[in-house]
Amino acid sequence: MTKKDKIRVRIAPSPTGPLHLGTAKTALFNYLFAQKHKGKFILRIEDTDKERSKPEHEKDIIDNLKWLGLDWDEEPIKQSGRTDIYKKHIKKLLDSKQAFWCYHSKEDLEAEKNEQMASGLAPKHHCSHFDKKPRQGKDGIIRFRCPAEKIVFDDLVRGKLEFEGELLGDISIAKDENTPLYQIAAVVDDADMKISHVIRGEDHISNTPKQILLQKALSLPIPKYAHLPLILGPDKTKLSKRHGAVSISWYKEQGYLPQAIINFAAFLGWNPGTTKEIYTMDELIKEFSLERVQKGGAIFNISRLDWLNGYYIRKMDLDKLTKLCLPFLPKADFDYLKKIVGLEQERMKKLSEIGELTEYFFKDELDYDKELLIWKKMSLEEVKKSLQITAETLEKAHKFEQKSLE
Repeated sequence: MTKKDKIRVRIAPSPTGPLHLGTAKTALFNYLFAQKHKGKFILRIEDTDKERSKPEHEKDIIDNLKWLGLDWDEEPIKQSGRTDIYKKHIKKLLDSKQAFWCYHSKEDLEAEKNEQMASGLAPKHHCSHFDKKPRQGKDGIIRFRCPAEKIVFDDLVRGKLEFEGELLGDISIAKDENTPLYQIAAVVDDADMKISHVIRGEDHISNTPKQILLQKALSLPIPKYAHLPLILGPDKTKLSKRHGAVSISWYKEQGYLPQAIINFAAFLGWNPGTTKEIYTMDELIKEFSLERVQKGGAIFNISRLDWLNGYYIRKMDLDKLTKLCLPFLPKADFDYLKKIVGLEQERMKKLSEIGELTEYFFKDELDYDKELLIWKKMSLEEVKKSLQITAETLEKAHKFEQKSLE
């Protein structure tokens, strides 16, 4: 990286659901890269899918990125407000005959796909239509005709990658001139935002050659690409809810701390090459590099997140910890609650545990299995006697403490 390079990276979530760990990890890697090289970290909301995009999901994404400390450097961009810009580029492709209207039905395309797969071929659609303008009364879609050329680029994580344009088929880029689809919108936005590096998940690798061809067709600059490993479950399949993968809001509600999630996410595909396990954000910025991002999938391990969270809980100031525990405790005097939290600080792995761990402080009677009180082969009479001795001892200690205070 030279001093002349202006590093600009982006995180571009779609508000079709809440912020999840995978997107948070990608945001973190972009943020660390920008901070390391004195660049800019940009937020772009990709809300062109009007049916599935929801304001509550957009709010969730923004709120949780801020909660994690991943602040962006410029006003966020929303694709829904840029229709006229996309329209200009779509028209340019239509006028140059690099794009066209396609009228094959969904049924035609599905039949074509099934036939190709049955023959052992990768599914692709090469269209026979050449319409520059929409046909009256006909439903169609605008496609970009991929040229039959080889696309080669150097991935900053995976090295040299090559694709044959002939195998990509003709790409869907818009429902009509006013409704862009993902490929064209992303290409235009990256150029307008002067994005220097596109750092994203490896599930986007197949999109990169398509976007490079669009960039060439529109005479737009081509950013550098880095594709991060996906997060995998313990069984090495793609991470899903059955592995415990849920939204960042859920982790927050369960009492996981942002610094624990950041530390956990940083090691999902990156390794500093040392045995050190606990990093502050400043230390991550200093040590981070794309060269140390692994190619293979990163394994999700909830036990490690629990361990990290417990570490940060133990290191936290007791006043601050007690305030964070308040939503999980009955209403009571703060100093009294602080003493209770202090008793459990060493044992807690997440804040939500404090209620169950300390419920005996707030109830006169508790339902419990009497077998829990039996030590080894003690009889019930021996257990009763031990409890009586314990109660008498605690009562004496309480009276002694009161007398000392007087």
